[in-house]
Amino acid sequence: MSIQKNIALCLLLVTVVPDYATYATKWIVLKDCTVLVNGSTNINKFTCSVPDYGSNDTLTCFRNDNGKVVLMKGALDIPVDGFDCGNAMMTKDLRKAIHSKIFPYLRIKFISLQRYPALKVMQEEITGIVDIELAGITKQLQVNYTISMDEKGIVCLRGSQNILFSYFGLVAPRKLGGMIKTNDRLDVVFTIHCRIINS
Repeated sequence: MSIQKNIALCLLLVTVVPDYATYATKWIVLKDCTVLVNGSTNINKFTCSVPDYGSNDTLTCFRNDNGKVVLMKGALDIPVDGFDCGNAMMTKDLRKAIHSKIFPYLRIKFISLQRYPALKVMQEEITGIVDIELAGITKQLQVNYTISMDEKGIVCLRGSQNILFSYFGLVAPRKLGGMIKTNDRLDVVFTIHCRIINS
């Protein structure tokens, strides 16, 4: 690489990196978080939940002034053995289907937001990109969010996305010789509450 190109690259890094560093905002994830998985069989619907996901995670948003995509860093590691379907047999079947003994966590890794949210009491709809890792396989998906901030400065981030067992090489549970079949599709909904620092 020529000296001129090296100088140009260094100037670019000096110009870009401080902007991201200056606007790095940390979202401290609080304790009262929930994860829901909604599914259905050929005879009924069901909901499995981790009702009180205790977390010490931190999400970082790298803000900018041009309104473009906001990069993110951070992840939630949700223990799949914490899922409760309200029915012991169904809970056992779900955990077995997603190989919870071998892969004990569902990981949601945050990649980006469409833009930095306004953070007001009124809910704002926004999209983002996440990596979802389940049973050792990772898929990158777009998530639909609603985001709001209450009068105490607590941010509520609610994300939802449809996934398929087959995305992750999994087979939906079946019982009674295949007479009861779980549909391939699951609706994952997670709600996290955060306090923002360094904004």
